Amino acid sequence: MRIGLQVPSFTFPGGPDQIGPTFARIAKDADQGGLHSLWVMDHFFQIDMVGPADEPMLEGYTALAYAAALTQRITLGTLVTGVTYRHPGILVKTVTTLDVLSGGRAWLGIGAAWNEEESRGLGVRFPPTAERFERLEETLRIAHQMWEGDESPFEGEHYRLERPLNSPPSVRRPHPRILIGGTGEKKTLRFVAKYADACNIFDGEELPRKLEVLREHCEREGRDYDEIEKTSLTFFTGTPSVGAAVDAVGRLAEQGVDEVIFSQGTGQDLTGLLAEALAQTEKIVPAGR
Repeated sequence: MRIGLQVPSFTFPGGPDQIGPTFARIAKDADQGGLHSLWVMDHFFQIDMVGPADEPMLEGYTALAYAAALTQRITLGTLVTGVTYRHPGILVKTVTTLDVLSGGRAWLGIGAAWNEEESRGLGVRFPPTAERFERLEETLRIAHQMWEGDESPFEGEHYRLERPLNSPPSVRRPHPRILIGGTGEKKTLRFVAKYADACNIFDGEELPRKLEVLREHCEREGRDYDEIEKTSLTFFTGTPSVGAAVDAVGRLAEQGVDEVIFSQGTGQDLTGLLAEALAQTEKIVPAGR
């Protein structure tokens, strides 16, 4: 069982001057504590589930590049990039750059996007739901093509790339791992089965059923279900404790989750706690789980 950390809030004591040093400490502590992954949201405004829109929010890939320079082992990704935020060719170049500079530790975390408020606020077109999913599938196809080194033109309904050159290539082979976030049964989980290396599903009552739907899509796509890493994002309510983290890991492992990603709430500091929980879960959760 693997444990990851998501940092969704940059409202740290000391104001903007302390965002850099505090985030640096979190990244280094997570890396040295043996956590498997470090994630930031790919949002430009804070989301209302975490805090007011005008709370501090870092641009995701800049934050991850900063973390890459400070760490050695931990993998790095967005949970998750909204497909409408960046042109696919530029997104693939961005993730490849992170992968090269980090020595092969980058993820492409991606989804269909949902936060219309920040798109309207910054002047980014926010298409209807059906179109966003069309764009998501084309982006996944482009990512695979560029990471395969195929420079032939891409002609889609929404994107046209005359020469999708990607040099240097990624360090991670055959490509940076692709994680799709979301639980839509008709499209999102089908895209996971067809294009992704991992999925992310919120911790909740529906998780087992969503994994069963994913298994069914894998059967239809001819994909080995066990090849896909199942991750789940979970949250602490109340005062965090090592025992609560260990319990969450054990419970989610029993449901078929391979990696538990803990979201660090405003004012929480989870790195030391999760490192201790990891040491305990390694004793009780079977290897490879």
